[in-house]
Amino acid sequence: MSEKKLRYFTIPNLITLLNILSGSIAVLLAIENDSNLTISAYLIGISAILDFLDGMTARLLHSYSEIGKQLDSLADLISFGFAPTAILFQMLKSSQKIQEFSIRLPFLDILILSSSILIVMFSALRLAKFNVDTRQTDSFVGLPTPACAIMVASLPLIMNFDPDKLYILVELLDVKMPFQVMLAIIGFQIFVLESIKFYIPLIFILSFLLVAEFPMFSLKFKNLSFADNKIRYGFIITSVLMLLLIELMAIPFIIILYIVLSAIRNLVIRHRLRMLPFELEDERDEMDDIKVELETEFRLFDEEIVTD
Repeated sequence: MSEKKLRYFTIPNLITLLNILSGSIAVLLAIENDSNLTISAYLIGISAILDFLDGMTARLLHSYSEIGKQLDSLADLISFGFAPTAILFQMLKSSQKIQEFSIRLPFLDILILSSSILIVMFSALRLAKFNVDTRQTDSFVGLPTPACAIMVASLPLIMNFDPDKLYILVELLDVKMPFQVMLAIIGFQIFVLESIKFYIPLIFILSFLLVAEFPMFSLKFKNLSFADNKIRYGFIITSVLMLLLIELMAIPFIIILYIVLSAIRNLVIRHRLRMLPFELEDERDEMDDIKVELETEFRLFDEEIVTD
């Protein structure tokens, strides 16, 4: 192995190690007590920022290495696989009114609590696939692990969300939340986020999306052209506006928006691919018509020469 590949403490690698630190603390806090879930959620957010920074730093400094690539995947498995699993485990315990996990619990309860492990398992598959899949240089195939983790991390944040404390809407714009909106948020917190009927489908849907053959756009910009990056600009602008207006409540909607925009993009691409043979056929017909016209003109031209 070359000396370059053995460089452990490059700047990108140090940022990745901070990602591991943040993700590991998130795991420990989540496992220790369900009252720590909000802090764990914020730590996952910090890990997501660090995950973005290590890649950006590597590109800016041209500091690429095989160790860095593998380290990044290991960091993602902890921060975006194990940490959300720990959060889901605690939220499943809370929904089942289980004080402490034990092998003596009823089998169904053990099975329900263990379902959270699917997230880390499918995250591992997703990361392994990403490392060997040459199609995922400029886009993704399947839900990226940070998006899955952020979706899960938003749940304890929404659980403790108070719409009366929105800074821009309530404090700056002095908008009073309608009673119906308040009631809907409280109802979601009580009847959805404390229900096992919400978590089990969510776990299976996220696990499926992680490894699905479902192309999803990335936020990597090859250039700043609006025409080439319409979907990226639209997504970023809409996400920022939602975050400013409804803050933490916006997070799951942003992830859903990302999935929906990717689906629309896929439909547009497939439509264009289906229409391409017809467009080529039309172009071929036009070329044939032009060819006939030219042949006719040349024949008439030759006849005129002969007549002269």
